[in-house]
Order: sequence, then structure tokens, then C-alpha cells
Amino acid sequence: MNKKLLLLEDDIALNQTIAAYFEDLDYDITAVYDGISAQDTIYENNFDLLLLDVNVPDINGFDLLKSIREENITTPAIFITSLNSMTSLEEGFDSGCDDYIRKPFALKELLIRVETILKREFFHKNDDKIKIDEDIYYNTKSNVLTINNKTIQLSNKEATLLKLFLQKLDQLISHEAIYSALWEYDEEESPSALRTYIKNLRKYLGKEKIVSIKKLGYRFTTK
Repeated sequence: MNKKLLLLEDDIALNQTIAAYFEDLDYDITAVYDGISAQDTIYENNFDLLLLDVNVPDINGFDLLKSIREENITTPAIFITSLNSMTSLEEGFDSGCDDYIRKPFALKELLIRVETILKREFFHKNDDKIKIDEDIYYNTKSNVLTINNKTIQLSNKEATLLKLFLQKLDQLISHEAIYSALWEYDEEESPSALRTYIKNLRKYLGKEKIVSIKKLGYRFTTK
């Protein structure tokens, strides 16, 4: 499945140039021109990465990113801006960005930065161990669940599915997105196998953690 990018840039020509460049590379890109539109679009959709200009109408990029980080949205973000002071750089990273590129820049450089970030599995995590619930931890490197000090080694597909859920906490993940994550292009997708992986994870983590949304997909809930 194509990676989904949000582009916030109020310069119409630059917005169109960046959007066309990434669309030609088979990215799914949603372009907006002001902070309010960006905020609404982020809350209504699941993106793999955000490209945010700073000086835009309504809500500037720094404040926008701060607000969504406060809502536990960990989607990686790159600021694209003409601001070049050290203070601006510090403010950008303090607001929760993953990278910062100054205008003017080569589109190829932006692509390299995007691809580098998208190779990561988790964002804004300082170690390999993620706390899922009281007495439940997951090691993203070893794919081991620790539940009440007992360890469970997940299969590769179970681990991939759990990582997808943890990357998109409390977000609806479509069946298509899950199939794309779990099976390579030359593998046959298996709805029955997916149901088995879901059943196993529910057994380990609790049935209430993985909510089935009829005909749409699943949501991993922290509630």
C-alpha cells in the first residue's frame, strides 16, 4: 500500500511541485494550505508522515504539531521552512518533529529524509520496550511479550500485526492496510490467518484491546 503523506504548504507553486514529485513516486499525498485544514485532515485520516511548513495561515506549524502531540498522535513530521535561526530549529524539535529542512531544498534531499524516517518502526520512543498495560510489555527487537513476568515469543506475522496496532493506537486500521502490512506482494492474503493472529493477540493481551469494526477493520484501544 502506498505511503500516505500530508503536505501543509501555503505557497501554491511549491505545494504543487512537492505534491507532484511525490505522486510520481507513488506516494499518496494530501495537500493543504492552512493550519486549520491540516489539523482537521490529520484528525480525520491516518498518515504515515507529515510535511509541515511553519509560517502558514490560522495555526502555524509549530503550534499544530504541539497540539497533535498532546493528543498522543505520534505520526512522524518534517518541518519545511525558511526559518533558519537556531531558536527556530530548537522550537521545531521541541514541538515534536522528527526532522527539519530549510528552504530552498532539493526535492531529492526531502525524499531521502522522508524515506529514512519511514524505515523506522516506532516514533518518539527511547527504548525497545513498550508498555502496553500494567504488567504487559513488548520488546520491538526480540518480538517478545512479557506478561506478569512470563515471556511469550510472537510469530513474525503476530509481531508485525502488533507493531502496526501500536503505531496507530486508537485508530481504525482497514483490512486492506493490515493485509498490506502482513503479506508481501507475492504472498496470498489470508483472512482466516488474520483472524487467527487477532485471536492469539487477544488471548495474550485481553479481548477488549482489539476492537473489530464490522466490514471496516480493527482498532487497538488503550482505553
